[in-house]
Amino acid sequence: MLLAGRKAIVTGAASGIGKATAERLGREGAGVCVNFFSEKEQEAAHEVVRAIEQAGQTAIAVQADVGDEADVQRMVWETVDALGGIDLLVNNAGIEKQIPLLETSVEDWDRILRTNLTGAFLCLREAGKVMAEAGQGVVVNMSSVHEFIPWPQFAPYCASKAALKLLMQTAARELAGKGIRLVNIAPGAIETPINTFVLDDPEAKRAVEEEIPLGRMGKPEDIAGAVAWAASDEAGYITGSTIVVDGGMSTYPRFV
Repeated sequence: MLLAGRKAIVTGAASGIGKATAERLGREGAGVCVNFFSEKEQEAAHEVVRAIEQAGQTAIAVQADVGDEADVQRMVWETVDALGGIDLLVNNAGIEKQIPLLETSVEDWDRILRTNLTGAFLCLREAGKVMAEAGQGVVVNMSSVHEFIPWPQFAPYCASKAALKLLMQTAARELAGKGIRLVNIAPGAIETPINTFVLDDPEAKRAVEEEIPLGRMGKPEDIAGAVAWAASDEAGYITGSTIVVDGGMSTYPRFV
């Protein structure tokens, strides 16, 4: 197992990429804190916990808004109490909204940046304190190909992911001496609830698939596998980098 004995937090882990990642980490031997945002996700989060427990690992479900400092601190404390520490953080929680730039409200902007960027920062800071004390740890941020590819009508989302790239790189330089690695995983088009607007439109789905050299949208499990490897000792010489997992989408001429 790649991650035997590791102790992880996965944010936004009740569905999609977060769910697949939390379950994969459990199968690779890690204990996992399964974070979820709202009560409506509680049962789904507990299903993820049960799947990890069936793999023989310890898991807990913790409700927390990653954009709230007190919530993040509480989640970290609960994880340390339940798992005995933290040496892996997967900053997966994220939201997006399709809206023309000139119609984007301050409320839209703040909501997206609060979750995607401030949330990643708060979790990094608080979990990083635990890792620094132990002298080791890995932070994997769920970024996007839109950390470097513009996406009209998704300006706040793209801004948050571009900022996440430099947050990761700066933290990688600053924390390397404390034994902490940081990596971004940049998914392309993945079949998750956040992309329902594409999946439910056959023409839109076909158009996206035509822009992917491998000819299909990715599965959450494709990303989970990359996270597990990036967090493992097999990737122990990688820090400050973005790993793109997009079926070749970012090589397509219309996207660059």
